[in-house]
Amino acid sequence: MVIRSNVKIPSLTGDRERRAFVCLPSGYYESEERYPVLYMFDGHNLFTDEEATYGKCWGLEDYIDRTHTPLIIAAVECNHEGDNRLSEYSPVSFDFHGRRITGRGKKYMDWLTSDFKAYVDGNFRTLPDRGHTFIAGSSMGGLMTLYALAKYGKYFSRGAALSPSLWVQNGAVPSFITGANFKSDCVLFTDYGTKEFKNHSPQRELFGETFKILCSKGVAVTARIVPDGTHTEASWEREVPYFMSVLTEGR
Repeated sequence: MVIRSNVKIPSLTGDRERRAFVCLPSGYYESEERYPVLYMFDGHNLFTDEEATYGKCWGLEDYIDRTHTPLIIAAVECNHEGDNRLSEYSPVSFDFHGRRITGRGKKYMDWLTSDFKAYVDGNFRTLPDRGHTFIAGSSMGGLMTLYALAKYGKYFSRGAALSPSLWVQNGAVPSFITGANFKSDCVLFTDYGTKEFKNHSPQRELFGETFKILCSKGVAVTARIVPDGTHTEASWEREVPYFMSVLTEGR
């Protein structure tokens, strides 16, 4: 079951509302059990094709129900106006097709870890401690997942960064990764599709270098090169069983 509501992010869009989604596991209302929480980006793309930007979602509600995964998923839709999604989902400023994008990812994460997490923990039966709090996303959301584990590790113990947009710092591994002190028990799933590499040739080397640095910093990384993987919701949906097993193992 997906609960839909409206939230505000005052530091980014003032009083303007956007949709929030909380997906509850099967049997939630028949028990008093508490559950881990997975926070995600681009909430509108996760649960139904009708709400997804390109008409295809990740199928996460169906997956949670079909597999009886004991997990709450909480997510907010992105800012759809102009370049605001790029801005809100990047901790660094960067150039994009001749335009300068101001990174406002810190403001977004400050809101998520304070207001939104407090809303989720206050209204649903969660396990609010770090060990049961995860984060995941794709593309710019994958970049933000890496940022969250690097800089907001006191809230998140595990993450899944699918097709992360590592290119934002001119082909170098983002500085928030190279300069980070990750928690010793940090766990990460990350992937990239072979067809994505063909479209962005420098990404293969950048993905490999990022993996190397994360390993050197003690992160328990599961990295997957997806055969015929593309930069689409349909491709990311096929990765759900892989990253879910990493996030929920032992939890």
